[in-house]
Amino acid sequence: MCQYFQKIDTQTKFVILMHPKEFKKVKNNTGYFTHRSLSNSELFIGIDFTDNRRINEIIATHESYILFPSQEALNLTTTKPPVSQKAMALFLIDSTWSCTKQIFKQSLNLQKLSHMSFTTTQTSQYKIKEQPNSAYLSTMESTQVVLRELQKWGIESIESHQIDAFLRPFHKMVAYQESLIKNPKSNAVRFKKRKETVSTRCK
Repeated sequence: MCQYFQKIDTQTKFVILMHPKEFKKVKNNTGYFTHRSLSNSELFIGIDFTDNRRINEIIATHESYILFPSQEALNLTTTKPPVSQKAMALFLIDSTWSCTKQIFKQSLNLQKLSHMSFTTTQTSQYKIKEQPNSAYLSTMESTQVVLRELQKWGIESIESHQIDAFLRPFHKMVAYQESLIKNPKSNAVRFKKRKETVSTRCK
C-alpha cells in the first residue's frame, strides 16, 4: 500500500496509541495507516502510558484531547474548540473497545485529558472486519471526520482534495484483502512474484 500514501501536514498533533494486539496486524492496521498519512503524528505501542516520558511531554506542551465519545466530550461537529496559545494534540486509541477500556484504566495520564467526539452519519467501509456496531468507524475513518471538522472551524488549512484522498490507502487495502478472500490461490502466486522484485516495506 506504500504507493498510495500521501502525507498531510497539520497544525494539530495526532498521537496514536496502539494496543499490542493491534500491532500484530500492523501491515493492514488503520492506526498505522493514519500515522503514515499524517506528518505531524507519533505512534506509541503499549497499554499503560502513565510514565511514558514523550507522551507526558506532549500533554504538558499542548492543548490535549483524547477522542472518546463520553457525555462530557466536546462535540467537534457542533462546537469549536476553545482558542489556546498551545497547539492542539489529539490522542487516538487504536484498539477494540474492550482493549481501549484497558488502556484507559491503566494510563492515569490519559484519564486527565479532555474528551472530544463528533457526530456523523458516515458508516464504516472496513468491509473485511465486522464492527460491533454499524456506527463504529475505524481509526483512519474517524481521523478523516476529525480533519474535516477541524478544517470547518479554521483550525486546519488542508486542501479538500487531500482530505478526500486521505482514505485511499485504506480503500486499496480493503479491496486487496477482498480480492484475496475471493481468489486466495491466484493472489498468493501474484503476491509471491511481486515480492521477488519489489520491496514491501514502507520507508
